[in-house]
Amino acid sequence: MSRPKIALVLSVLFSLIAFRVLAAPPATTPAAKAAPAQISAPSDVAAPPADAETTASGLASKVIQAGTGTMHPELTDSVKVHYTGWTVDGKMFDSSVARNRPIVFPLNAVIPGWREGVQLMVKGEKRRLWIPAKLAYEGVADRPQGMLVFDVELLDVLRVPPTPPDVAAPPADAQKSSSGLAWKVLTPGTGTRKPAAQSIVRVHYTGWTVDGKRFDSSLAKGTPAVFKLTEVIPGWTEGLQLMTEGEARRFWIPKSLAYRGSPGKPEGMLVFDIELIEITKL
Repeated sequence: MSRPKIALVLSVLFSLIAFRVLAAPPATTPAAKAAPAQISAPSDVAAPPADAETTASGLASKVIQAGTGTMHPELTDSVKVHYTGWTVDGKMFDSSVARNRPIVFPLNAVIPGWREGVQLMVKGEKRRLWIPAKLAYEGVADRPQGMLVFDVELLDVLRVPPTPPDVAAPPADAQKSSSGLAWKVLTPGTGTRKPAAQSIVRVHYTGWTVDGKRFDSSLAKGTPAVFKLTEVIPGWTEGLQLMTEGEARRFWIPKSLAYRGSPGKPEGMLVFDIELIEITKL
């Protein structure tokens, strides 16, 4: 959506800046310009202890807090984490904990040691990773060199749903309004309140074109969208007023209720999975 998308870009800006320490030279990060408070290195930072697990790649790890989830991230997922990194001499070179701001990033866009190590984890887990140079920044200028040690806490796994099999057209059991909007309830709501036309809502959503191409998702960004129902496309304004808090629906929004030829916007009928998390202002 146009307005939600702007809000999402602003809300994840700080996370994206912090993420660059894992995928771009540290000199571009706030941590390099104004050093965060130092967090003491663990006593075993120099080398993996005897009880650490080591994979075939040479990555060593140890669980320091058990998780509460059961789902392991996949390489195509985004994750939300807190982390602190040290060199083996105990010098901290980066920390989202010190900045008091967790970060969100796609797992396939970071150093190999993170890609492998975070996939071992579940939500709520804290794990210490000893990442050999070949899985970190070996030979890359302006990056910490040698083996690196990270304490990582997996706060959330942000899995974008795969393309639904029915994006091409509403199925026979979909309901339809006189405007042409079609929908199916995916998850019943937990509340009873429904938004009004002037309400402000908080939602998670993913959108596809009818050929199955995903063009936007709040889930991939790790931040729900917040917007007023009068500020979005007509299909959203109408559809969200049908929902209750906690409910998830799939909407087939005809072109007449979508972007109607607006430059730079997806064309034709659009399909959205929307979860109404909260009505923030009724």
